[in-house]
Amino acid sequence: MQASFTRRSALALTGGALMASTRSVQATPETRDAAIRDFAGEAAIRTGRVLVDVPALVENGNAASLTVTVESPMTEADHVRRIAVFNETNPQPNVVTVVLGPLSGRARLSTRIRLAGSQRITAVAEMSDGTFWLGGADVIVTLAACVES
Repeated sequence: MQASFTRRSALALTGGALMASTRSVQATPETRDAAIRDFAGEAAIRTGRVLVDVPALVENGNAASLTVTVESPMTEADHVRRIAVFNETNPQPNVVTVVLGPLSGRARLSTRIRLAGSQRITAVAEMSDGTFWLGGADVIVTLAACVES
């Protein structure tokens, strides 16, 4: 008896392979830490100067408000160059990176973020003197977003 390979069986195999390859994509605390290290390079990262404001309890992870504020006079001599936001359970550890300069006025980033579940949100700011500062906040999510079905 000869086995037949039909178009239907080819589509079934391809679909199964695609679903298997997309299922387990999720950031972890380790991938978040590696993404932070990629952002800062070998520079020391200090705690402070960065305030992450996210509600402690989010009912719906599809659109949680997030504000990152960095203590800086935002002058030519002392300003924030970049702010990056990282997470530990969304599909990717990098959320957003913004570039600022002394003409930005304020060292503040406000946005909405999708959250795959309860986790720690971390922000790192690169200053004009080459230093890096870190802050973070924990958030509990009751209805997660970014969930693969």
